[in-house]
This record gives sequence, structure tokens and C-alpha cells, in this order.
Amino acid sequence: MHVKRVIKYFAGYTIPLATGLSIYFGGIWSFITPVYAFILLPFLELLIPANNKNLSDVEEELVKKDKVYDWILYLHVPIQYAMLYYFLYTVTYSPLQGYELVGLILSMGTCCGVIGINVAHELGHRKSKSEQFLAKMLLLTSLYMHFIIEHNKGHHKNVSTNQDPSSARLNEPLYFFYFRTITGTIASAWHIQLTELKNAGHSFLSWQNELLIFQIVQVVFLASIAWIFGITTMFIFIPAAFVGILLLEAVNYIEHYGLRRKKATSGLYERVQPWHSWNSNHVIGRVVLYELTRHSDHHYMASRKYQILRHTDTAPQLPAGYPAMILLSLIPPLYFRVMNPMITIIERQYKT
Repeated sequence: MHVKRVIKYFAGYTIPLATGLSIYFGGIWSFITPVYAFILLPFLELLIPANNKNLSDVEEELVKKDKVYDWILYLHVPIQYAMLYYFLYTVTYSPLQGYELVGLILSMGTCCGVIGINVAHELGHRKSKSEQFLAKMLLLTSLYMHFIIEHNKGHHKNVSTNQDPSSARLNEPLYFFYFRTITGTIASAWHIQLTELKNAGHSFLSWQNELLIFQIVQVVFLASIAWIFGITTMFIFIPAAFVGILLLEAVNYIEHYGLRRKKATSGLYERVQPWHSWNSNHVIGRVVLYELTRHSDHHYMASRKYQILRHTDTAPQLPAGYPAMILLSLIPPLYFRVMNPMITIIERQYKT
């Protein structure tokens, strides 16, 4: 039973595997990763019933201490960089048709979003400096290192309020949300960093300005790609990284769309509750995304490791898994038609 619990999370490696196959075969096969992630996986989730079962207290304690779950995440770091090198080498030295290049950018971009950012999200919530360092290394592959500051210190504090740029508002199309959240999270990260520097009495040009260091690291990273593979390859990598960013923000969009915390007369918001996050118990998405879809429990206790995240009965459930919901969000009128009635029910039930 324990082996089965561990093995299922190796499904997360199917994304970099698909990316490797996309790069290796090229041609029409260069689209393997997006087809796998957004056509095959949603189809499989229609066939496999959702599972809301939680671990028992004893099982949870054993699983929480098992380091194999951590190593499953750690190994993604060298794999992600190997995939990135393979991608950069291929687009530099292989004669590619225009459509092949598009396919490889989408494939690498999907890997950047699912592995580079999602796994970084999990590791970024860990307390050890080594795990946070690994998270930053992964975020570097999407040029989104500020995420670790804004997400941990901004999003988790302001989630499901208008102060959070990562919480989509009712009737806000995904395309409008993209602009607001990308610019808003950058501004929020800088506000958090500058406030911390001021409170600690540190100057802008100090080692304590982690966000400034992130920008320098990202510029050096891009310059290194240009130096090793050429400036053209650098400009091919940037849209791949951007696809990863768009994928992350699409996930943010569906996770909190239309859900809002109530504000008391004191001006303070109510404590984050399970009904302030959308969840999905669809098995495929759960294991490929390392339980990100059990999002309510993550917001209740951000330090809880992915393998012990729990289903909560009061958490609103998405009508489909994350991949299918991302596709649905690309068509705003249809997305609103599906989701808005569910939000009305939640507001009546919990008076949010």
C-alpha cells in the first residue's frame, strides 16, 4: 500500500518525459506535451472518478516523515535543467520549421509551468534554506523568481480579497486577469521587499534585497544563454518561459475565481476558510500537480507537505480537473456560465 502511494506521484515526471519526446522527435510530435497535458489528461479525468479519500492519522504521520516524497521533488531540479539545455541546444543547432518551433516552445513552456513553477511552489513553502534554494532555481527557468516573495508573503495573506492580484474577480475574463495579476504580483513583491528593507534599516543596495538579487540573477541567466547558444536562442527561450508564467496564472485564476472573504466593520478580513478556494479531487491532476488541486487545505496550512493535503467537505469542487478548467477559462462566456451559478450557491451557503 505504501509503495502504491509513492509510485503514483511519479506521474509528475510524465510532463518532462513528454517534453523530452517532443524535442527528440520534432515535427508534428513537437506538440506532444501540450496535447498530453490539455487533451489526453482531461479525457482521462472524465473516465476516472474523483477520489476524496484522506489518509488516516497514522498513515499521515508515516507519510509526512518519508523522505522519498521530498526526493521526488528534488529530482525535478536537474531534470528541469536537462530539459531546458536539450531545448536550447535543439532550437540552436537543428533546422526547424516554424510550426515545430511553436510546438517546442509550448512543450518547454508547459514544463516550465508544471515543473518549474508548480514544484517550486511546493518547495518554496518549506522552511529549510536548501529547499527554498531549489525552489528559486526552478523559478529561474521561468524568469519568475519574485513569485516566492509575493506568493508566500502576499497571496497567502490577501487571498480572496481585492488586495490580492492573484485572486480572480467575478466576471473577470482570464485575459484581463493575466494583465492585472502579472503586473500586480511584480508590484506587490517590490512593495513587500521594500517594506521589509525599510523596517530592518537596510538600504536598497544591500544583500538583504533579495528581489534585486533575483533580477540580477535572471539577467545573468539570459546573458549566459545568449553567450552559449546565441541571442536568437535567448529570444526563443523567453516566450517558452512566458508560457510557463501564463500557465501558472491560469491556475491561480481557476483556484480562487469569484470567491471573496468577508470584511468586518473593523476593516479586517475574516480568516481564510475552505470555501475561499476551488478544489479538484480528480486523480490524474492531483498526482501530476502534486496535490496542488487540494488548494483549500494548502491555504489553511501552507507548510503542510503535498502528500498529506486533505480533502475538505466544505471546499467548493470544480466540475472538472485543472487541465479541463484551464481550457474552459479560455472561453470567458462559457466559463462564467458554468462557474457563476456555483458561486451564487456558495455565497448563500456560507454567507461570504
